[in-house]
Amino acid sequence: MSAKAISEQTGKEFLYKYICTSAAVQNRFRFANVTPETDFERLAQEHPWLLTERLVVKPDQLIKRRGKLGLVGVNLDLNGVRDWLKTRLMRETTVGKAKGILKNFLIEPFVPHKQEEEFYVCIYATREGDHVLFHHEGGVDVGDVDAKAKKLLIGVDEKISEDSVKKELLTHVSNERKSVLASFIVGLFNLYEDLFFTYLEINPVVVTKDGVFVLDMAAKIDATADYICKAKWGDVEFPPPFGREAYPEEAYIADLDAKSGASLKLTLLNPRGRIWTMVAGGGASVVYSDTICDLGGVDELANYGEYSGAPSEQQTYDYAKTILSLMTREKHPDGKVLIIGGSIANFTNVAATFKGIVRAMRDYQGPLKEHEVTIFVRRGGPNYQEGLRVMGEVGKTTGIPIHVFGTETHMTAIVGMALGHRPIPNQPPVAAHTANFLLNSSGSTSTPASSRTASFSENRTTVESSPAKKAKTGGPVAKATTLFSKQTKSIVWGMQTRAVQGMLDFDYVCSRDEPSVAAMVYPFTGDHKQKFYWGHKEILIPVYKNMGDAMKKHPDVDVLISFASLRSAFDSTMETMQYPQIHTIAIIAEGIPEAHTRKIIKTADEKGVTIIGPATVGGIKPGCFKIGNTGGMLDNILASKLYRPGSVAYVSRSGGMSNELNNIISRTTDGVFEGVAIGGDRYPGSVFTDHVLRYQDSPGVKMIVVLGEIGGTEEYKICQAIKQGRITKPVVCWCIGTCATMFSSEVQFGHAGACANQASETAVAKNKALKEAGAFVPKSFDELGEIIKTVYDDLVAKGVIQPAEEMPPPTVPMDYSWARELGLIRKPASFMTSICDERGQELIYAGMPITEVFKSEIGLGGTLGLLWFQRRLPRYACQFIEMCLMVTADHGPAVSGAHNTIVCARAGKDLISSLTSGLLTIGDRFGGALDAAAKQFSKAFDSGILPMEFVNKMKKDGKLIMGIGHRVKSINNPDMRVQILKDFVKQHFPSTQLLDYALDVEKITTSKKPNLILNVDGFIGVAFVDLLRTCGGFTRDEADEFVEIGALNGIFVLGRSMGFIGHYLDQKRLRQGLYRHPWDDISYVLPEHMSM
Repeated sequence: MSAKAISEQTGKEFLYKYICTSAAVQNRFRFANVTPETDFERLAQEHPWLLTERLVVKPDQLIKRRGKLGLVGVNLDLNGVRDWLKTRLMRETTVGKAKGILKNFLIEPFVPHKQEEEFYVCIYATREGDHVLFHHEGGVDVGDVDAKAKKLLIGVDEKISEDSVKKELLTHVSNERKSVLASFIVGLFNLYEDLFFTYLEINPVVVTKDGVFVLDMAAKIDATADYICKAKWGDVEFPPPFGREAYPEEAYIADLDAKSGASLKLTLLNPRGRIWTMVAGGGASVVYSDTICDLGGVDELANYGEYSGAPSEQQTYDYAKTILSLMTREKHPDGKVLIIGGSIANFTNVAATFKGIVRAMRDYQGPLKEHEVTIFVRRGGPNYQEGLRVMGEVGKTTGIPIHVFGTETHMTAIVGMALGHRPIPNQPPVAAHTANFLLNSSGSTSTPASSRTASFSENRTTVESSPAKKAKTGGPVAKATTLFSKQTKSIVWGMQTRAVQGMLDFDYVCSRDEPSVAAMVYPFTGDHKQKFYWGHKEILIPVYKNMGDAMKKHPDVDVLISFASLRSAFDSTMETMQYPQIHTIAIIAEGIPEAHTRKIIKTADEKGVTIIGPATVGGIKPGCFKIGNTGGMLDNILASKLYRPGSVAYVSRSGGMSNELNNIISRTTDGVFEGVAIGGDRYPGSVFTDHVLRYQDSPGVKMIVVLGEIGGTEEYKICQAIKQGRITKPVVCWCIGTCATMFSSEVQFGHAGACANQASETAVAKNKALKEAGAFVPKSFDELGEIIKTVYDDLVAKGVIQPAEEMPPPTVPMDYSWARELGLIRKPASFMTSICDERGQELIYAGMPITEVFKSEIGLGGTLGLLWFQRRLPRYACQFIEMCLMVTADHGPAVSGAHNTIVCARAGKDLISSLTSGLLTIGDRFGGALDAAAKQFSKAFDSGILPMEFVNKMKKDGKLIMGIGHRVKSINNPDMRVQILKDFVKQHFPSTQLLDYALDVEKITTSKKPNLILNVDGFIGVAFVDLLRTCGGFTRDEADEFVEIGALNGIFVLGRSMGFIGHYLDQKRLRQGLYRHPWDDISYVLPEHMSM
């Protein structure tokens, strides 16, 4: 959500810290917070003024009218404050319908003043700008300020001035206070704008000869502006509404939500309730809560929440296990029900999200059965059949009663089943599988239209849509009535290849001549072309780095679909509106600050641009054009008959619910003519009436469906238009959020705009007004389909609608990746791997999650054991591997590998090239003797020949014994690296048979020549064989196989890479120039035949 209430203390901190005014604001930062844990002696030390001044104390828990409720202690000393708190701190209090515990209080200095020194000031945001309210009589008895107060509207992008404040607001203020108040109000408004407040009320603000005192304050800020205001806000805590506790589980889900690109929400209403929900989609979550309350379940409804925006399996698992944990803490005598519901998803893979829920259900199967939980599931969308199948299987295997339904069942029907109001069908009808829609059932393999082979690089200028008409100079430009046609071309901002392919598949199935996407804009890459499918063949769509190039090269484009992030959506949208060819912009991003959205709306109105969004999936015009992921996957497009126009146009706020409307309308009428989801924010770019009036003026639309929502007053404009005769076509309308009036405390629903600030904004009030105006309003969402069918049938009976004959759409091949995900096809993998899996939420090394790798503290040696040997090795083995890496890390600059690395570095080459140059020298003569030594010694030992026989045989065969000999070290000058390793091995290894054999060989070789010692390569080689054979983790064959495939040389390569990198960095740090070998170190000789 966007507008969130902050505590009075937080609001005053912001004001005292950042207000800029010539008025003398007094008592800055003079407040003290009291909770049950407060130590008053320490509090007095931190705030010495508590001991010297008269005080005021009041709860700081978002309670309105505290003075009227007797919740303000006035003119007390500190002991008086403590006495006053004794009867109130941690006591239950009723405020309106809400009951809550008072546990957070604020102490401030008492300000003696006269009644005429009290004033009221309030600033709040609306679509057209910010309203400043002022009344010259503030305080507890201020009354109806909306009726009394003077008002000043500061339009979007306009500035406030002291003159306008004096003229419009301060007419009843004495002259000596006017300048002070004007300066303060201007400073307050600028603070309000800079810190992205959406509401700021001070009652009273007191003005005395000493200055301005802010006594009581209430405020909300736009939480979506956190990325802009973080430096000034700091870490803001948003307290829950009074009467609802702040639960740690809510904070946990909020944290998950903040870290995710998806949307995860949870509000606990009654943790002891028996009805729990786990609903996908912001709009759907409200509809399910409405239906539960309509059917009498308000007192048993335990939670409100939603998950949407394609959360990962792990995120869904975390969300589901939180809810299952909460609902299985206390038993209910009637058992419990869990409603896993949702509308038809547009782009979320239902089976993938259900995997997370299924995991959680398996983890909690015991408690779920113990608490007698019955689960009802209803879902639709991409791959939903597989998701429902898996859900059904879980019920069978765990014994948990699970009832599963798909799109054939009305969305909220499962609520009636769960609450016992309707029977549970034994065999619900099964919708066709995704694949059935996509296979050509006609037997024809021909491509439907010859035009499909035409080139799409040619620009065509034929446009059916009615473009925006230019008004007289100086006025706003009129907006287009028809937004989309079969010739509409668009640009997609963002690398959203899946959404673009979905648009092209829709175009193809609608028999469009050309793709609706002319180009893409993606500022993070250079200009290039992206490959897509047009039916059966591949095409290229250009991708541009900047908007200007795209517009210049595609003058026929008039729609922009923006997948820009919430941070960049404002700038990219404002840039787009500089190009007069653009008439429609769809903004998909959720979480754009409201102040930015209002600036977009103002500019769009001036330029005649229709904005759809923000926070939307978009819209669809069957047979013509669809925005991004609207309408879901192709199976839903075909099932809802969105490939050809019907007679019913709709507008909703919710994207998920718009897809549900597609389903409902296709089942009850001849289908959708056009549908738009305007978005869930408080200030959508276009409003209900913008689209309803377009539909009224479109001859193809015969009836209109509106799915309104709690919050805002836009639905009343529809009432007015019906009464005035501007809308004459039948309008079926239902506003969701009727449950809000039944809750004892305020609940913020999934959409930012779904919050009633006054009685007229409630869903109940709006539904009543719509019915009185003449709209067709059902009793509940459950009956929406029935009333749509009744109105449609009446229009057919009157001859207004004449249903057309159904024509089968052309077939579209299924993408390979999607077919594979559905389990329809298989193919051999190009690669096989058994050491690492990065596909899930957590990286896995040989079956061990990365978190477990760190928890177990297996170190680098243990990690190498997992990745190289696919085993969890003993601690001593991990330590030995790390010791090997340490002793092989470097052996000075003179060895061939280090020398090559240095020469390469000094030639100006990069790190990778220099390292590779050094590594390429590793072989039998340098560093690569580990494998060879292990093989030679193992073969000799395993064959049973004596060490002396082995030495004699190698000499007879003219072969070197690998791992024996050193240029510098000898029996008299031992290699300390070998000695360190030997001590460790002898102490920790269970057996060292091969090492002992090699040491016996060393005794023979050193008796002949002192430098023929067992060197570090040889030692590591034979010791590693002992390790593999005796640690208990490998069979003899497995141990021998690792030696055979070169695992031991990998130890030297990995260790020595550290040294080579060190030499490279050393040379760069020393700024060494190009190396040239000196002449005097080279023997220049003639060829042999010439020297003779």
